[in-house]
Amino acid sequence: MIGTGSPQNRRTRISYLALICALALGWTNGVTRAADKSFLQAGPEDVQAWRELKFGLFVHWGPVSLKGTEIGWSRGGERRGRNDKGTGEVPVEVYDNLYKQFNPVEFNADEWMRIAKDAGMRYLVFTSKHHDGFSMFDSKLTDYKITNSPFQRDVVKELADACHKVGLKLGYYYSPVDWHHPDYRTANHQRYVEYMHGQLREICSNYGQIDIIWFDGLGGTAKDWDSENLFKMIRQLQPHVIINNRAGLPADHDTPEQQIGKFQRDRPWETCMTICQQWAWKPNDRMKSQKECIQTLVRVTGGDGNLLFNVGPMPDGRIEPRQVDRLKEMGDWLRKYGESIYGTRGGPIKTTAQLASTYKGNTIYVHILAWPSDTITLPALPKRVVKPSLLTGGMATVKQTKEAIEIQVPPGDRQEIDTIVKLELDGPAGEIEPMVVGSTSLAAGAKAKASNMFQGSRAYGAAKAVDDDPGTRWATDSGVKQAWLELDLGKPVTFGRVAISEEYDRVRRFELQCKAGETWKTFLQGSRIGEQYAQDFQPVTARYVRLNILDTTDGPTIWEFQLLAPGKPR
Repeated sequence: MIGTGSPQNRRTRISYLALICALALGWTNGVTRAADKSFLQAGPEDVQAWRELKFGLFVHWGPVSLKGTEIGWSRGGERRGRNDKGTGEVPVEVYDNLYKQFNPVEFNADEWMRIAKDAGMRYLVFTSKHHDGFSMFDSKLTDYKITNSPFQRDVVKELADACHKVGLKLGYYYSPVDWHHPDYRTANHQRYVEYMHGQLREICSNYGQIDIIWFDGLGGTAKDWDSENLFKMIRQLQPHVIINNRAGLPADHDTPEQQIGKFQRDRPWETCMTICQQWAWKPNDRMKSQKECIQTLVRVTGGDGNLLFNVGPMPDGRIEPRQVDRLKEMGDWLRKYGESIYGTRGGPIKTTAQLASTYKGNTIYVHILAWPSDTITLPALPKRVVKPSLLTGGMATVKQTKEAIEIQVPPGDRQEIDTIVKLELDGPAGEIEPMVVGSTSLAAGAKAKASNMFQGSRAYGAAKAVDDDPGTRWATDSGVKQAWLELDLGKPVTFGRVAISEEYDRVRRFELQCKAGETWKTFLQGSRIGEQYAQDFQPVTARYVRLNILDTTDGPTIWEFQLLAPGKPR
């Protein structure tokens, strides 16, 4: 009992009780114990297991497929929580009642699993609820759900059962945004937060093991969603789950959207990207070519990321056959060369417009995506190459010096999509610090400005087209029909070739101009650009250069704009 015994004993007992109180409160010497916040991140073993999967299937689907418009965003009415005051093209009273006609009788979860497995995918993330508020599972907290449609079946449950049966890792997308819920972003928002937490408790309790929860909070803060308590509840129910960074907290990984993430090995990341242009199904939507799809996977992996590749099923529940065929092409490629993708890390050579690299153990895989010349020159390696070979078949000559690694492959052994050179070293490749290949573009790093950039964001600014990083892009707003990209090379430079990589194949007419005094002079004209445009022309010497896009079907997007010396192959 405090107050008895010697002063020294009393001090000892008081100190002991103070320590007990401090520990009970989670504090020692004024510092919160890390264990108290352990629920904010997944365990390192779980993160590593997820990183090794590399390739997953993203699925955006709901009653909106009846209209062929974008999920969530095509809903008319107020978008509470947004400052853009935008609205969708489908009137809210029509959109919110589409579920009464939604009867996807051809939906077969086992067939979706077969498609994913044939594509070489290792996990699935499905939209349980998008911004439109419609629940694709049998939630007891709302009547606005799939089991109240003519279909009546719990899609989330059927997918969970099918995933568990074939051994795919299972994830669910859930949007904290909900433009349908009456309390969302109102004076009663806390009631919505309780509803949201309740739905996630249902998802994490009713469908067996879940490996991924994928939020899409549109910039909301952790306070908006009470995310710390939400994470704690999720991880109590699903201890091994991976959570992304879109609920106001960093969580376990970053999520670059519709672009290849930057080379980043200090924090996990995952590019989410569509196989066509729209997340939800759209009739006759432009689909990425086989080359675009496979090279996207290679570039993402080379940057040390995962690829979550999206399809939008049709109103009858089937994944569009042409999309299935494209995914199978990716799977066929992975069955041959998957050792250079699965379980690898990105690097040590940083990705460029022409190549990417991955490594595993003592082996580096050099993915040559384009041939700027007959010899590919890489930075010098601090380890010895003991056995070079060509994973894609044929012969590769590899010369190693103190200054560089030189690779040559006969033209007949080069692959259109990816020529993979395998370099077996005398030690772990992971010990090599990331290295940069020098750019051959005379425009690399030039000062750049543009007529427009997507939503005014520097993430899509003009400089992204000349940073020699194929994972970044200059993008313009939707609806833009004309645009220009202007470069200041710093001094007069002589060039005689241009190489441009465009996303979406939207440009229909363009010109290249140089500045003579105060006048812009056209030296090259063209029509379509596409994913790999290259053209020689009479050498030009200029400091200021402009890509002038005169006609386009929608806002143009340029991944890379390169100017090359005369006679210099791309």
